[in-house]
Amino acid sequence: MRTAPSPTLFTPLTLPNGRVLKNRIIKSAMSDSLGDGQGNPTLAQMRLYERWAEGGVAASIIGEVQGDPSYPEKPGNLVLDEKANEASYRELARRGSANGAQLWLQLGHAGALTHLPIGEPKGPSEIEFPDFRSKAMSFAEIQAVPGCFAKTALRAVELGFGGVQIHAAHGFLLSQFLSPLFNHRTDAYGGSIQARMRLLIETVEAVRAVVPSDFVVAVKLNATDQLDGGLVEEEALKIVAELEGKGVDLLDISGGTYFPGAPSSSDRSSKGPYFVEFAQAARQLTSIPLMATGGFKRKEEAEAAILSKAVDAAGLARGLVLDPSLPASWQAGERDPVFPRFATLPPAGMTAWFTMRMTDLGEDREDLVDREISEALAEYEKRDELRVSIWKNRNSVS
Repeated sequence: MRTAPSPTLFTPLTLPNGRVLKNRIIKSAMSDSLGDGQGNPTLAQMRLYERWAEGGVAASIIGEVQGDPSYPEKPGNLVLDEKANEASYRELARRGSANGAQLWLQLGHAGALTHLPIGEPKGPSEIEFPDFRSKAMSFAEIQAVPGCFAKTALRAVELGFGGVQIHAAHGFLLSQFLSPLFNHRTDAYGGSIQARMRLLIETVEAVRAVVPSDFVVAVKLNATDQLDGGLVEEEALKIVAELEGKGVDLLDISGGTYFPGAPSSSDRSSKGPYFVEFAQAARQLTSIPLMATGGFKRKEEAEAAILSKAVDAAGLARGLVLDPSLPASWQAGERDPVFPRFATLPPAGMTAWFTMRMTDLGEDREDLVDREISEALAEYEKRDELRVSIWKNRNSVS
């Protein structure tokens, strides 16, 4: 009896719901900050995802799409609620699904990391540090979260998107509930890891219950918070096991948090993919297809992760910002992207540089722009400042 050949980076992947990804390269979620300040897609955002689709990705995930405008990560987030401009969302879905790609929305809620100029941080528990404060959500507010995510997912179905990713990583709301650093509750949503994962499980079940069977429901999960007192791998593996049988089509493994002062996983100095070893351990606990996001800079790294069967898909972000046609480039045997190096690295500087580069891609002018990291940071911050008043007016935030 012949055994099936090992999958490669360009082998199609069939998800549990029957959806087929044309290869194993997924543009992982980033906060592209390209919304218009009122929560709607812009022409530049449409073009950006169209370029990634044309470049050969199997799927792209749009980061930080809010269902509740009260808890945004940034004023450039999309907001898919009853005020949304449905025509612009439909066009985004259409253009981002070119060339056989799929386009998914990452359902977000910043919780305690809500952007202060346009919202009031509120998470599992009251937290007060010198540079960080958050109020505690009431029991009723917590119980409303799964329904909000489900309503947003249903809107995504109606507007032509192929799936959603429930964001339970990087220190945002669902990740906060999982983390003992943020979650000090003593009710049904705090304490043991079983209680801390309750809101995530309820959210997954609520979303899966309202969307069609062929609509993708993915989850992004931290393998570790990479912070003392935060979520650790042993607990994360228990969450992986609990998600089995809940209708999840793809589990995206990442790590780190945007807690003030903490380095994000994307700014780590270590070489190579970050979470493949965790995925190998998770593989023993679940039949859900696995994706690792973080640290893939070279084709051979992504190919090796797939060939080893540790993961079923490779999540790439910054590499695709440097080369939006990276899948086609790799398939043609062309070189890996060249990552920028800067003499100094101010806080949030690298994020700003890549974010502004995404704007360049969306405006088809990346070959015309060569900015230093300090220039990128100033441009990034100025744009956010200009959009704060627009956001407040749209959402009646005083």
